[in-house]
Amino acid sequence: MNVNDLKHAQRERLLFLDRCMTWRGVANRRDLMDRFNISNAQAAIDFRVYLDRSPTPPVYDTREKRYVSAPGHASLATSALSEVFEIIDTHVDAVPALLPQPDRQTDPRIISLLYQGMMERAALNIRYTSMSTGATDDQWIAPTQFTNDGESIHLRAWSFRHKAYRDYLPIRIEVDSSFQRRALEGPLPRDEDWLTLARIWLRPHSELSNDQAEAVRREFGFGGPLLLLETRKAMEFYFDRRWRIGAPGTRLERARTEYVPITTETVENA
Repeated sequence: MNVNDLKHAQRERLLFLDRCMTWRGVANRRDLMDRFNISNAQAAIDFRVYLDRSPTPPVYDTREKRYVSAPGHASLATSALSEVFEIIDTHVDAVPALLPQPDRQTDPRIISLLYQGMMERAALNIRYTSMSTGATDDQWIAPTQFTNDGESIHLRAWSFRHKAYRDYLPIRIEVDSSFQRRALEGPLPRDEDWLTLARIWLRPHSELSNDQAEAVRREFGFGGPLLLLETRKAMEFYFDRRWRIGAPGTRLERARTEYVPITTETVENA
């Protein structure tokens, strides 16, 4: 049943409650009270609303004084395990059970200047530090897109030096860059890799046993022998790195890849 007609705060509490029922199988008022700092009375109201809207209302266990998910529990909204770790985390001491994630930094001023240049279809002069050569020097770029690989924000831009589209990490742009701006003299070349969809079919790695391969299919949610994922061709490098394709000990490998030009029809059928 839908919860979109509820006010935002109560909708968030009901979705949290639903995730508790989905991933833990149990919940009580204290879960809501501790999570949202609400009163016992408000938690009771939220439970009544949840019981009314849940397609499979949980059953109250009088001995344990908690609600237990009904057999065949159906969620109000889908969620992934990676999104709800705090619901099943049983760690109670000061050391978290969550692995620290990289907090990639950048200067907001640099992002804003890149964004403005992109919106105005202008070229910018920057000083960029290359990780391959170690050199830091001036160059002209024309920003076209921001991209996200799941860890960092990247800038896709036309490089006048290399006469090609390249990806830049904003943090590697020096803050003392001039950011001199000039209007583009004409349209930029077509970014073929950006305008091409990569349809990637994955399979369990061929060196795995049958049992291992079946476990991998369960782990990654295969609906059949192959798993289809899509990204822009320009982002294939980040895809392979994020999914560890070709890395030592990887559990997945490409079965095949199909490249399709991105058109209005492609987007509508996505």
